[in-house]
Amino acid sequence: MQKIYEDGADETGATTSERKHPLLRHAPLALILAVAAIGAFTLRDYLSFDTLRDNREALLAFRDAHFLLMAAGFVGIYFLIVAFSLPGAAVASVTGGFLFGLGLGTVFNVAAATLGAIAIFQAARMGLGKTLAARMEAGEGTLKRIKEGLRENEISVLFLLRLVPAVPFFVANLLPALVGVKFRNFALTTALGIIPGALVFTWIGVGLGEVFDRGESPDLSLLWEPQIIGPLLGLSALAALPILIKAVRGKKGI
Repeated sequence: MQKIYEDGADETGATTSERKHPLLRHAPLALILAVAAIGAFTLRDYLSFDTLRDNREALLAFRDAHFLLMAAGFVGIYFLIVAFSLPGAAVASVTGGFLFGLGLGTVFNVAAATLGAIAIFQAARMGLGKTLAARMEAGEGTLKRIKEGLRENEISVLFLLRLVPAVPFFVANLLPALVGVKFRNFALTTALGIIPGALVFTWIGVGLGEVFDRGESPDLSLLWEPQIIGPLLGLSALAALPILIKAVRGKKGI
């Protein structure tokens, strides 16, 4: 028999209306996944550097004539790309630097990506995330250890998800919602943790005009150059340090 709390929610976090229509809780995430699947096949050829090259003069002219509208439109489009996990996030980040320079471009990129990440996090948390988090809360054994370990190191783990280049952005948005992390911690670590990567992509965009003039496409492989990947891995190690210290103290009984 399910326990019902004063706010009308049961132990999984579902309200009375959600228990009557359980699919409603999963509708936002299902919509995101459906749009992501469709976008992967239909938008890949449009959200590309070739499209940016072909339209760069028109984009620059529109930016100069309607800066605020261009800025709002850019942030809105980038938000949709992230929120629906559409292809083209890297192109959008580089475009931010191309259109707005390093300073404003980084601000717009971080703002749009953070808001999009929050949207998919909330969509996942209200559905599948509630169920899984409730099971982890009530679980024993391995589930209990995972839950306690995550609770003790939540900030560090979330920063690691953002800073380790091998973790896809979609995974870093979805996984925390499925294990019940605190919203404020997710939002904070997202906004701060994506800044280093955003700076790199925006910086590439600043010099994009010269790249196009040479008839070339931007080389994103430089992200793996030692001078770029080294600092990112250093930040990752710094984020992991509190976890390591707690593990060593636990073994020594400190």
